[in-house]
Amino acid sequence: MRPTAFPMDMTGLDDAEQAMVDTVARWVDVEVRPRVREMEQAGDYPEAFIDQMKQMGMFGLAITDPMVATAVSGRCFARISEEVARGWMSLSGAFGGHSVVSSLLCRFGTDEQRERYLPLMATGEMRATMALTEPDGGSDLQSIRTVARRTTRDGVDGYVINGSKTWITNARRAGVVALLCVTDPAAEPRHRGISILLVEKVPGFTVSRDLPKLGYKGVESCELGFDDCFVPASALLGGDEGRGFAQMMDGLEIGRIQVSGRAIGVARAAFDDALRYAQDRHAFGKPIWQHQSVGNMLAQMATDIVAAQQLNYLAAERYDAGMRADLEAGMAKLFSSEMAARVTLDAVRIHGGHGYSTEFDVERYYRDAPLMIVGEGTNEIQRNVIVRQLVERSR
Repeated sequence: MRPTAFPMDMTGLDDAEQAMVDTVARWVDVEVRPRVREMEQAGDYPEAFIDQMKQMGMFGLAITDPMVATAVSGRCFARISEEVARGWMSLSGAFGGHSVVSSLLCRFGTDEQRERYLPLMATGEMRATMALTEPDGGSDLQSIRTVARRTTRDGVDGYVINGSKTWITNARRAGVVALLCVTDPAAEPRHRGISILLVEKVPGFTVSRDLPKLGYKGVESCELGFDDCFVPASALLGGDEGRGFAQMMDGLEIGRIQVSGRAIGVARAAFDDALRYAQDRHAFGKPIWQHQSVGNMLAQMATDIVAAQQLNYLAAERYDAGMRADLEAGMAKLFSSEMAARVTLDAVRIHGGHGYSTEFDVERYYRDAPLMIVGEGTNEIQRNVIVRQLVERSR
């Protein structure tokens, strides 16, 4: 395993969870990092890595239901997300949305829904994703236009869905999609008319195209279409209409903890590479880390990474305690993603011209970092969430 400056002090995990994190870290160093550059540049889908992740139990990390009970603590989940993203951020995306859907099913699913999906999702035999964003909607989820109309087809009570979604990770390989849609267009306020439907690959549901991306290569991000797509009433998450917006906001707490972990992992990788390069590269008769401008950058990078870790662990521990964590998760996601953008750019600067070359990994970190700023709710939305919670908690 290559030397790394991080983690500095990772107390708080029991022996079993620490062993799990260590196993993932070794896998990243031995299996992932030596191959990722070639795979990404070739446009290869990481099927072998996904299979190894299944074997390590990564797709069950957020499943708390007693029937399966494969979950780890929120802090362990954050640490594993860090380690995977340190190797290849795209791989952490492979179980990010899946973990949000797992949490939604554990917290709100009917007995039938949990029995149908959770055992398969825990092993990764069935992978899940969530479909929120629409082409014209962006971060304003209350303005979504995908509509599910209650009806009966061939004697079966259910919903006919029409609409579209975009930027859906793992859409081609997911066996079930947690679809945020409007079930009551006349509801006031609007969020009371929004529900979540668990949609499998049925007629009328199409995955159209893979979106071209700056970074986050390896896993697909797709557009989805729903054209008179019929699903039975049993697909309604929890069995009650109008609860989908609140349910998804709850699920996004673990999603934002995971995105924060991704950002920290990318920043750690960038810092490790920059620190090593600054020791190996000499200029004006000495290693460049001894030049004050470079040394100061490295010091600030390390400080920001540790601060982001502690914010994320705070959110994870609050989530574990069953407390509302949208404020803390929002802060962690906001700070970590902005930090990753700064750290990866500084890593490019420290590498000089080499940092702009695809022969060095820092250019990939720099391309991957912006996703965490705009994904799982843009940082502008995070600031709105944070200030609303600050005001609410002050009353």
